[in-house]
Amino acid sequence: MTIKYFSIEYDAINSKNTFTNGDTINGRIVVEVSKRTTIQSLIFIAQGKARVCWHEHYGQDHHHVYWADEKYYDVQQHILRESRHNGTEVIDNGRHIFPFSFKIPDRKLPSSFRSSTGKIVHKVKAELKQSLKLTKKAKAHFTFVSTADMDIPRLMEPQYGCKDKSIKLFGSGTVSMDVHTNRMGYKQGEALQVTVEIRNHSSRSVKPKIILYEKRSFFAQGHRKLCTKVIHKEKIETVASCSNETVTKFISIPTDLPSSILNCSIIKLEYRLKLHLDIKCASDPEIKLPVVILPEFPAVKQSPAPSYLGFQAFGSPNQLAWSTTHQQAAFQPMDFPPSYGTYAMYPPLTDNGTYKTPL
Repeated sequence: MTIKYFSIEYDAINSKNTFTNGDTINGRIVVEVSKRTTIQSLIFIAQGKARVCWHEHYGQDHHHVYWADEKYYDVQQHILRESRHNGTEVIDNGRHIFPFSFKIPDRKLPSSFRSSTGKIVHKVKAELKQSLKLTKKAKAHFTFVSTADMDIPRLMEPQYGCKDKSIKLFGSGTVSMDVHTNRMGYKQGEALQVTVEIRNHSSRSVKPKIILYEKRSFFAQGHRKLCTKVIHKEKIETVASCSNETVTKFISIPTDLPSSILNCSIIKLEYRLKLHLDIKCASDPEIKLPVVILPEFPAVKQSPAPSYLGFQAFGSPNQLAWSTTHQQAAFQPMDFPPSYGTYAMYPPLTDNGTYKTPL
């Protein structure tokens, strides 16, 4: 085998090995050959995209596959290209290292995400092409965490909800509750403060519960798949008949909880705080308040390299690749990245999965 080793690597810039908007990723493509080798082209690619796919069964004999894709950037750079009269490039026996530097677009992009139904991936790839041979491919995913969107309405303002419930079956009277939180947006590790006021003017006792849960929504072809997961559950002491109770609780946001994803039209990762009143022989009233988890970024260990149109040029056109042999390949001037249109957002949905009509 002529190509003994082919890979792409990148350098971490912080302790968590994460990147965000505008960061520069520096790395290298490593090619090791056993003898003098002819190459048609060596291409660097950076991509950010999302995909969802799920199956729904209707009866025993019919099912439908729902899927959707969304692309955020797809940048390519020729490191070696057909430059000689015979349309090939030759590298000598040995290990060759071709550095790259890519600046992540400094605009709203969704964070990396992965589940069995959908994923958002950010990656760097390399493709090596030779005549009459299969294209060699290498890739490396990197974790992208979007900067906090501080433009969300009422993000740092107190949240409030209230509910009244009349008890008519096996009892009488009313139960009312008010819920207050200190704000909507929290970073991982912060404490969410919630105050619950319950006025039980009924003949029944009630059992309050506080639940913080995750809500995952996947959209494709006009349909939605919804998945929920409880993050934290806490019970409050029973409120007896004809009594009032005010309780303040502090819920610690887990440090490893993924940040909210609200800027992808086919995948949504949201959080809700729910106060639930358990009343026997009656429908249980509940209040839901939105919670937005904001990302926390570790300190950057290195200064980002300068960039040009979203992609760092590989030095001057005459700069050489690093190599352990005497033969070294020159870089070519960069190609301009393609432009992309804005992807339409799906309209909001109701809790039962149908679309709301815009007001």
